[in-house]
Amino acid sequence: MKTLSRIALAASLLATFHGAQADAVTDWNTRTGDWMIEARLGTPPAIRISAIVQTAVFDALNNRAPGASADAAVAAAHRATLAKLMPAQEAAVGTAYQAALAAIADGPAKVAGIEAGEKAAAAVLAARADDGATAAERYRPATAPGAYVPTAVPAVPQWPQRKTWVLAKPDQFRAPPPPALTSPEWARDFNEVKTFGSRTSTVRNAEQTEIGRFWEFSLPPIYNGVVRSVAQAPGRDVLQNARLFAAAAQAMDDAMIAVWDSKYHYNFWRPITAIRNGDADGNDATERDAGWAPLIDAPLHPEYPSAHSILAAAVGTVLKAETLGAAVPALSTTSPSAKGVTRRWTRIDDFMNEVAQARVYEGIHYRFSTDAGLAMGRKVGEAAVRKHFGAAAVAAVAQ
Repeated sequence: MKTLSRIALAASLLATFHGAQADAVTDWNTRTGDWMIEARLGTPPAIRISAIVQTAVFDALNNRAPGASADAAVAAAHRATLAKLMPAQEAAVGTAYQAALAAIADGPAKVAGIEAGEKAAAAVLAARADDGATAAERYRPATAPGAYVPTAVPAVPQWPQRKTWVLAKPDQFRAPPPPALTSPEWARDFNEVKTFGSRTSTVRNAEQTEIGRFWEFSLPPIYNGVVRSVAQAPGRDVLQNARLFAAAAQAMDDAMIAVWDSKYHYNFWRPITAIRNGDADGNDATERDAGWAPLIDAPLHPEYPSAHSILAAAVGTVLKAETLGAAVPALSTTSPSAKGVTRRWTRIDDFMNEVAQARVYEGIHYRFSTDAGLAMGRKVGEAAVRKHFGAAAVAAVAQ
């Protein structure tokens, strides 16, 4: 998972496709996503920032004094957290903050709202200051003495050391081992990704290629677009939306912690490595293709399990809890890696499954890896639901 330079350069496109926002929470969430793209953040750090910001926003609204301005609290919480976490975007954040305050009548309500936002931001920033994100990385490449290995350090090997939000510990839902290389399951999924995920595939159709390109993007905005589909439904209030975004962001951040724990625990090879060494896995049902390449470049971290899949399932599980007893609105989101194309779904499971399938079309994951990611994501999502919605909601979502 990575942010390509061409994706970052497409940030200016994204604003064009944002619809009308429901309230200050959704508006600021959209703006923050744009700033993340402009800052060219990596996916794990961006998701961590999103969790801190959205938690501060929810805490500010949930704990503000009676009569305090909700819009002022939301603006202040964003400005205080983003100034610390994204200093390169401070000017843009400051401009948006001043514009937001200018639209609020001066008086005690405005002052109290600002105080609530700043207080909540300070508390969350203090609580996450030593969460392990800046821990020293000590990744040791597997090699034989004297043999060359690629010298780039993989992405965030320290992430499994991080402090969680809703999980008891990073390895609480560690994935089971990937299939043995001599197994029929390995051969089946090896050959599927070899066929459908090849850069020159003649089997993958145009829509499948579009899906793969769409989900090449991985920063929070692509998932938050789906969350906003629910947040913008009629009849919702600003506190509901703050809780929804906080629950989804915490689920996503813990999903990243959990999946990186499994990734570096198993250190499993990517399809490009496996397929170019298909004669060395001990399985007669796999064949080497020395020049095979995936549709998109393989991310710089171990393959198993799929991080996109765990994110989609974590978000989807939170959305299922949020929409219990109500009709699920039409879901949609936009992707800079697909030139602003919007994709839509009528069911939450369809969204989750498309994300997982995309990683096979892209040639960077096996189906057993996306299945494992979906299973982990549901469990992480249920942990977030338990914290924010209660045990009864977990039972209802799990049915």
